[in-house]
Amino acid sequence: MNRIRKGDQVIVTAGKDKGKKGDVLRVDGDKVVVSNINIIKRHTKPNPQAGQPGGVIEREAPIDISNVMLFNPATGKGERIGFKVLEDGRKLRVFRSSGEAVDA
Repeated sequence: MNRIRKGDQVIVTAGKDKGKKGDVLRVDGDKVVVSNINIIKRHTKPNPQAGQPGGVIEREAPIDISNVMLFNPATGKGERIGFKVLEDGRKLRVFRSSGEAVDA
């Protein structure tokens, strides 16, 4: 079970976009793609078969998962995540500072 999942709201803790918030679009191993974070310009050739125009395209690049923290709306800060095993054997993500469940 990953500490950060698709759809989570995260805050960037390091790099050029430090302090910005966004939603996780994709998780690829130890990298995450966050909306409107780590924007790069990609020069692409046109591909008529895929209907893709050429030119300079701006898109999000992956950022290392260690450089983001899950955003806690109760405190307004990024916080660390732990796991709690319930009696029926399910794992639950919780904030380490308060112990409250993330997926409430």
